[in-house]
Amino acid sequence: MSQKETFIQTINDGYNFEGKSIILGGAMLEGECQTDTLVKIPLGTMNRHGLIAGATGSGKTKTLQILAEQLSAEGVPVLLMDIKGDLSGIAAPSGGHPKIDERHEKIGIPFEAGTSPIEFLSLSDEPGARLRATVTEFGPVLFSKILELSDTQSGIVSVVFKYCDDNNIPLVDLKDFKKTLDYMTGEGKEECESLYGRMSTASTGTIIRKIIEIEQQGADRFFGEVSFEVEDLTRKDEEGKGMVSVVRLTDLQDRPKLFSTFMLQMMAEIYATFPEQGDSDKPELVIFIDEAHLMFNEASDALLDQIEAIVKLIRSKGVGLFFVTQNPADVPDAVLGQLGLKIQHALRAFTAKDRKAIKLAAQNYPLTDFYEVDELLTQLGIGEAIVTALSEKGIPTPLAHTLLRAPQSRMDVLTDSEIKHIISQSEIIKKYNIEVDRESAYEILGEKIELAKEQEHQAELQKQQEKAAKATTKKRSTKQEKSAIEKAMDNTAVRQVGRTVARELTRGLLGALGVKTTRRRRKLW
Repeated sequence: MSQKETFIQTINDGYNFEGKSIILGGAMLEGECQTDTLVKIPLGTMNRHGLIAGATGSGKTKTLQILAEQLSAEGVPVLLMDIKGDLSGIAAPSGGHPKIDERHEKIGIPFEAGTSPIEFLSLSDEPGARLRATVTEFGPVLFSKILELSDTQSGIVSVVFKYCDDNNIPLVDLKDFKKTLDYMTGEGKEECESLYGRMSTASTGTIIRKIIEIEQQGADRFFGEVSFEVEDLTRKDEEGKGMVSVVRLTDLQDRPKLFSTFMLQMMAEIYATFPEQGDSDKPELVIFIDEAHLMFNEASDALLDQIEAIVKLIRSKGVGLFFVTQNPADVPDAVLGQLGLKIQHALRAFTAKDRKAIKLAAQNYPLTDFYEVDELLTQLGIGEAIVTALSEKGIPTPLAHTLLRAPQSRMDVLTDSEIKHIISQSEIIKKYNIEVDRESAYEILGEKIELAKEQEHQAELQKQQEKAAKATTKKRSTKQEKSAIEKAMDNTAVRQVGRTVARELTRGLLGALGVKTTRRRRKLW
């Protein structure tokens, strides 16, 4: 058997599955596509997570588009993180092209233009249904990890959440949290210290600064109501196609912390909400995180630990995560080890560091007798990739140099008018694009602080009034004493007695002197 025949048999055996599968393209050997030698992915393994990597311009976004539209066609809802703003075209059919027809002829499958139902979501001012979550929904542990707090500071956050739980005070947005912390260290300090212990001023100051930091990246717009319900990500249209929810993030590339915050909360909410599913014939939801390095590069060690834990656990909920990035090294090893599907586009080797990275990337793939993987990685053309997946039994499939099929949808962005039309048809935009500012911690504790200040003011006024009353009483007492003396002096009898007493005293004194004087005078005479 020739090498070509051996190759075709190896691919056909390795990618032959009993259940439904998604066709990625045709297998290639020595630069030529082997027609009808199809590279496929079992639909039931799409919750085993995956990686789409490759240099800029190598075709990662189109591969993502292929997977999303094929999943949607099979009734699997999809969530796309659209960082560059070039995924909206999935809502419009492809215009076709002779080169597309030629590609599909080589692969051995017909080309059919198609569309997917789409919903636009937004974290900022981009058009679409607003994504929000409350501080309470984050919980103290996740909220502390996002702020990158120490153990002591995290303990204070837990106390704030505990105080609000005990007093039925909603923590909706960041100003609620700051107001609560302000109250617990100010007017309510004595009450809180007696119940929960003393809180360090230095630690509370650090927490406030950390909150201000994420506010400057726009997190104050994310925290609030109406909270987004993750069940709305699992909708289907009338034809049974899975809804493709596109989160427009084009204005968040310079705010990675907000992106990380959103992704972590979204995954945590999905894990907490979705029921256990285990292995099934297809996933409940597949999430594609484009430009995944934005999620990992700015993440603290604590945040990375949380992400890794969720990646490991969320599979049991029937949810698949696919990271799209330029280099596999952008994704932590602990996450890479959890990935079942790897689609590697071309890598560029301009420096010694690049060549070293390519050799390391080549070691992440199954051994093969048909390719020199490290050399092939630098020779892949646009729309070509090295693929390995998991079989239905969880065994890695043979490594295949693949000529990828073309997207059935438009490989370009929608116009503004097309986007407006889609948004006008949305079933959920009216549900989420209203701002609700119900009475929460900010208002409740604000009233308590004002009441405490008013009571303090009234106490001070009462103190001053009591002081003034005492002074008035003392003055009246003195005046009454003076008046009694004056009245007595005005009385005739009293005056007479007074004159008599005065005269007798005077006489006594002068009398004593007079006697002496008389005796002296007599003696002189």
